[in-house]
Amino acid sequence: MKNRRLVTHPSQRGFTLIEIMVVLVILGLLIAIVAPNIIGRGDQARVTAAEAQMRQIANALDLYRLDNSHYPSTQQGLEALVSKPSGSPEPRNWNPDGYMKAVPVDPWGTEYQYISPGTEGPYDLYSFGADGVQGGEGDNADISVWQVKE
Repeated sequence: MKNRRLVTHPSQRGFTLIEIMVVLVILGLLIAIVAPNIIGRGDQARVTAAEAQMRQIANALDLYRLDNSHYPSTQQGLEALVSKPSGSPEPRNWNPDGYMKAVPVDPWGTEYQYISPGTEGPYDLYSFGADGVQGGEGDNADISVWQVKE
């Protein structure tokens, strides 16, 4: 039998443990620098989404008013934009297709608050923010449609 020797070529050389560790340290540093900037944007994105949804609801409310000469009452609520409301004031020329396919909930999973007549305008439309309760600061602050429209 012939003894065979394994011949290694320089092109078949693998990574050493030290090289792998250096790469892992560099990746760890990059993640430590970039992650806080990305993670902090989630709450800001939710606020922006809530503002966009409020503009959409406000536009639908304006269309409702154009057709019916008034905004839905507090009792009729935002559902009046989806299905024909009952009660007073009765819509005279309600669009059979509705004004929205569905009333969205805010990005935190809470229903938008609607009051008509409002204290800030003909109606008040707002979200309680991240904490889901009235008041708050930062991401927990209430978001009003009248702040968004300004």
